[in-house]
Amino acid sequence: MSFKNQLALVTGASRGIGAATAIALAKKGAHVILTARTAKDLEEVEEIIHRAGGNATIAPLDLTDGDSIGRLAQAISDRWDALDIMVLNAAMLGSLSPVPAIDGKEFNNVLTLNLIAQQALIAGFDAMMRKSEDARLLAITSSVGRSPRPFWGAYGASKAALETLVTSYGEEMRNLAKLRIAIINPGRTRTEMRARAYPGEDPQSVKAPEVVADRIAEILSSDFETGERFDLN
Repeated sequence: MSFKNQLALVTGASRGIGAATAIALAKKGAHVILTARTAKDLEEVEEIIHRAGGNATIAPLDLTDGDSIGRLAQAISDRWDALDIMVLNAAMLGSLSPVPAIDGKEFNNVLTLNLIAQQALIAGFDAMMRKSEDARLLAITSSVGRSPRPFWGAYGASKAALETLVTSYGEEMRNLAKLRIAIINPGRTRTEMRARAYPGEDPQSVKAPEVVADRIAEILSSDFETGERFDLN
């Protein structure tokens, strides 16, 4: 129970890596706050956690709604003093297309969720994380954020920017708070997003989200250095 008496927030927790990570953290004793847009799916994850003897609270919300993150942060800070773990997992793929053909409206939506909402989450929970005796923030990225690939320009750009944003925050906090950040590239994983990107791929040929979740829990339990990147290929 390495996370006993600790509070964790996992975004995009209704399915895939987010859901598996929330379950893994709860198994190790954390009280996990689950966020995603679909309440029904969150309730199913919450039920899994409760049946296993864990603790969780669901918070259905759309992270692209400008005011929702602030309301969430206020509600959580009214109930708890500190936030020990935050896993920034929520993201959208968008369409895979050549850079000149990127739809501006869709690109804006990708950047709003994958980047702007992530900054709002950091800003909203900064005070709570500073109150923790060992705050850890993990951001989920993709290999295309560092190794550009044809037709992945929009998604890759959002992840490259996310890595810069989160790493900068870690450097700012290095001498100000007991807060460490790390970047996680889960690699090929059996998720709905990957199925959309690779419709012809056999899902059984790639690892399950639970494999990634267990590794994330291990990283959070370790003495990783702020700014580290973990590639789970």
